[in-house]
Amino acid sequence: MEKIIAYCGTVCSECAVFIATQKNDIEEKRKVANRWKIKVEDTNCDGCLTKGPQVFRYCKICKIRKCGQEKQVENCAYCKEYPCETLSKIRDFKKDALDRIRASLKG
Repeated sequence: MEKIIAYCGTVCSECAVFIATQKNDIEEKRKVANRWKIKVEDTNCDGCLTKGPQVFRYCKICKIRKCGQEKQVENCAYCKEYPCETLSKIRDFKKDALDRIRASLKG
């Protein structure tokens, strides 16, 4: 499976919800829902970068995702304003992943 890096640097393709969705594995979705204490209906996600409606519930309201979509960047590492103040305030900001991508762009 291709590695999918969200706007904030989270690796969507390694997320249990994403994996269960891609496999269309209802039993795995139940396990994830139980482990994360969420509803099974909330275990549908095609990754942060999808243009479709099927994203994890938080991603639907994520300011970083909205900004990335508006700026039409692959993820925040590709943004000319990286790292911005908004991104730096996010607890789940994966700086290491985005820094590696950013460094490869300069290379």
